Amino acid sequence: MPTAKPTRLLIVDGHAYAYRAFHAIRELRSPTGTPTNAIYGFLKMLAKMRAQLEPSHGAVVWDGGLAPERMAEHPQYKTQRPPMPPDLEPQIDGIIEYLEASGMRSLCRDGVEADDWIAAVAHQHVAELPVVIASSDKDFLQLVSDRIGVLNPNDKSEKVWGIEDVRAKTGVEPAQVVDWLALIGDSVDNIPGVPGVGPKTATDLLRQFSSVDGIYARLAEVKSERLRASLGGASEVVRRNQRLIRLREEQPPSPLDDFAWRGPDEDRLAALYAGWGFRTLLAQLRPTPPPPQTTQGVLL
Repeated sequence: MPTAKPTRLLIVDGHAYAYRAFHAIRELRSPTGTPTNAIYGFLKMLAKMRAQLEPSHGAVVWDGGLAPERMAEHPQYKTQRPPMPPDLEPQIDGIIEYLEASGMRSLCRDGVEADDWIAAVAHQHVAELPVVIASSDKDFLQLVSDRIGVLNPNDKSEKVWGIEDVRAKTGVEPAQVVDWLALIGDSVDNIPGVPGVGPKTATDLLRQFSSVDGIYARLAEVKSERLRASLGGASEVVRRNQRLIRLREEQPPSPLDDFAWRGPDEDRLAALYAGWGFRTLLAQLRPTPPPPQTTQGVLL
């Protein structure tokens, strides 16, 4: 149920957490033998986030495929990623069923990457509520502000990252993250960077020149001849990388009320838990009442 007073909007990177859950629990199956490890792990992770953050609003956002604009710019974009494991794919539908039954919004649209839709939802509602994005994707660091934070599951401190954490991780401001990643590239998304430019060099360049525009406007001031030549030869790659990495927020608006946590459908949840063999969750949902107490055969 939503809390009495709106607190924050939690937006979860669906596929990222489904994969994480799938690999964290290696073997778990329903009474009929279907895999349930990702479903169970996802439910436990979501419950932990809800307990930690106590959000009044939430959504899980799923990838609907690669953005055609990015594929047109860079046909190799994310092509190195292996296909989804066969045992995980059917569990995504199960997670979505759970979300619907639990009263949490689930979003997916063909041709829209989850990152872009998450960015759109965050900025559409950040003036109304603080936003926490749950994901390990460093692209979200570009969104961090005094109203938008990132909960990174790889960070064992379990804190919500703010502006200072972005500075500590990258050495640059959130507004510079797109340029920082454009210079170093992103192997996860199959985006090559400037040869010879790693994170520290990119940080030093952006501290000196503020932006990619500043670097190329004052390229002659780069002291290293080798670095200057590398940057000069990669100017088109860097500009393309900016377009690939910058999150696209052109999504239809949704009212904040659409993300309010609704009451769960307990009958539907009970049927799902029973089908998956989640006995503990079923017992928590519908505890068995204690037997009636008697004294000398008299029912109390």
